[in-house]
Amino acid sequence: MGASGGGFLVMVADRRQALATGVALGAAVAAPAPAAPYRTGMSDVRALQGRFAKLIAADHKKGGDKGIEAAALALADEALALRQRGSCSQRVRRALYATAAACVSSAMWAATDGRRFDEALRHHERAAGLAQESGDQAILFRIWSHKGSLYRHLGRPADALDANDVARRLSITRRDPLFASLGHARHAAILGLARDKAGVDRALGCAPDAMLRADPGEWRPLWLTAFYDEAEVHSLAATAYLAADRGAEAEAHAHASLTLFRPHLVRSRSITTARLARAQLGQGETERAVATAASIDVAHPRVRAMLASFTRDLRRIAPGPVYDSWEQQWKAA
Repeated sequence: MGASGGGFLVMVADRRQALATGVALGAAVAAPAPAAPYRTGMSDVRALQGRFAKLIAADHKKGGDKGIEAAALALADEALALRQRGSCSQRVRRALYATAAACVSSAMWAATDGRRFDEALRHHERAAGLAQESGDQAILFRIWSHKGSLYRHLGRPADALDANDVARRLSITRRDPLFASLGHARHAAILGLARDKAGVDRALGCAPDAMLRADPGEWRPLWLTAFYDEAEVHSLAATAYLAADRGAEAEAHAHASLTLFRPHLVRSRSITTARLARAQLGQGETERAVATAASIDVAHPRVRAMLASFTRDLRRIAPGPVYDSWEQQWKAA
């Protein structure tokens, strides 16, 4: 082949090389860059906590709701999924576990409030495990304090005292008197069930004293600040004295509580009003007791159970026109 033929072959080879290079460059440009690994941060945690705050608000409004229980469990699962999604700092890891534990604890409380006690016990085991992973003393306190309340509702005062003692021995009760105050107030309610009248008086003396020592400017978790205040101390005092068969003191504390409740504590107000009705009935004030009971919205599961007990006691104590009138209202509710 002549010189011109050789030049042609070189040109063809150059064109093929250029074409191959262009294809390779095009492929390199078109190929997506590998995704950067996701890093979970405190902004993710704060987003979860914002949704948790809405659950707390719903619980204080209606409580005991299966929807609240399911939503709390779903939010806990989201927190744990974020932990698996990518890397995070030790601080974020602990915060995710604490948030998950708080959500499961809320599911436990919703189940307790709704009288679904077997579910509540199962939620406690899961919440306690998550709280241990977090190392968060505040949520550990909440979980064990809730278990004490659960056993109180089950009529098991010895178990309730043991569970509440776990909460009261945590170091957070020494660092923050407000936690100590709640521990004392709930202990009083359990001691009332155990008919330990002297113990009730001691615990109810400690609860307000500890509350007065608490620094109002200190940061505390929403689940605590949303409900625990002087009104709740009086409400738990009413519970304690009612269980200890000290009706006059129970009535006085119930009245004090009802004057102090914040507007969003709808469920708590209904529960305390039911306790007031029981205290009045125990003192023979049947007409006042019925009027008090009739003022309550009975949609809440625990309130309905309390009013069912009130109805049985009213029939035993005062059968007749007052009972008959109440029974008609009760059945219509």
